Amino acid sequence: QVQLVESGGGLVQAGGSLRLSCAASGRTFSIAAMGWFRQAPGKEREFVAYITWSGGITYYTDSVKGRFTISRDNAENTVYLQMNSLRSEDTAVYYCAGASAGWINPSRYNYWGQGTQVTVSS
Repeated sequence: QVQLVESGGGLVQAGGSLRLSCAASGRTFSIAAMGWFRQAPGKEREFVAYITWSGGITYYTDSVKGRFTISRDNAENTVYLQMNSLRSEDTAVYYCAGASAGWINPSRYNYWGQGTQVTVSS
């Protein structure tokens, strides 16, 4: 099994920044990619970004390109999501997830963290 623990959420004003962290433990060798997803009230969970552990290949949804940056620290088994120029529409619970490859479909991810709330005030 793999355990994922997110941290770093909070309340920020529009235009501000936050950095989310996701620490992985357990059978981390079974994960090839880590993704960030978010879910706003009344909406479906949506893909934000993913990164592969090997090679650091990244992919972003269009709405966050140029504002969010996903990165990883292989030695610490930790993935980060640096979020800049935050907007009110970025308000959601953010989840990190682990999968055997980089996917945008959340159903392809086997492991999930508990989520961390990000609230952007306008």
